[in-house]
Amino acid sequence: MTEVDRAIDHDLETPTYVLQRFGIDVVETDPAAATVTMSMSLAGMRNPFTDQPSVGPLGVLIDSVSGMANHLLREAGEWTVSSELTMELSPTGSARATAPGAPPVLAVGQVVGPRGRTSLSFCTLTCGDTVIGGGSVRSFFITPDELALSEPKETLAKTARTSLAELMAVQTTAASEGLCVLRQHPDPYLDNAIGVVHGGVAAAGLELVASAVVNTALPPMRTASVRVNFLRPFFAGQRSRYEASPGRIGRTTAVADAQAINDDGRAALTARITAYR
Repeated sequence: MTEVDRAIDHDLETPTYVLQRFGIDVVETDPAAATVTMSMSLAGMRNPFTDQPSVGPLGVLIDSVSGMANHLLREAGEWTVSSELTMELSPTGSARATAPGAPPVLAVGQVVGPRGRTSLSFCTLTCGDTVIGGGSVRSFFITPDELALSEPKETLAKTARTSLAELMAVQTTAASEGLCVLRQHPDPYLDNAIGVVHGGVAAAGLELVASAVVNTALPPMRTASVRVNFLRPFFAGQRSRYEASPGRIGRTTAVADAQAINDDGRAALTARITAYR
């Protein structure tokens, strides 16, 4: 029996160790209805550039929930990979989710319509009794030659003081004016079953650099929407990184474009982020 055959009974598209790294709890999965519920706290998660509370990690939650809902529709021998991811937050969603003492964000995802070569799932994001936004993931169905389903050795000793940068194995770097750069170091605990950086982790990295490049003054701009396109696999290496440049920074709103770039200089993901003050 091949690794792909054995994966038929392996329900989680996002490896358990990625969920553990970010403190994501699986509340419920319903394969018959193709619905998934997970939760994650944003407490202590701060942008390494600005030290402001960050909603970037919601990309990990959205990709895990909606990606998993799509994954439940796979046929024998198939796996799923994200091709698009979106995040939409209400005007007060960012502040509510990152406030001191805020409850974990609950994400409930469900597939929309029957599958084709791709599948689309939406999720609702709730903090306490308040809906703060939603997200979506479109997934491709693929037939990989092999999958890495075993858990790698943990590379990080987590404590209550562990930063978001440490969770993501990223490092801020100096860049030219108008360009923000975040290095993505290799960490097997951040890879998915096909050996590339987990799509939600990469989406979070894109939000971090985009948010940083538009937050040049106080009060801060708060992320309202994120749209990510996955162009090719993103491998963490010696020069892998996230880069962002501003499209427009106004008094009350800003738009930035970001890329995740492989060692060969080619963009693996692109994103556009909109923020409001």
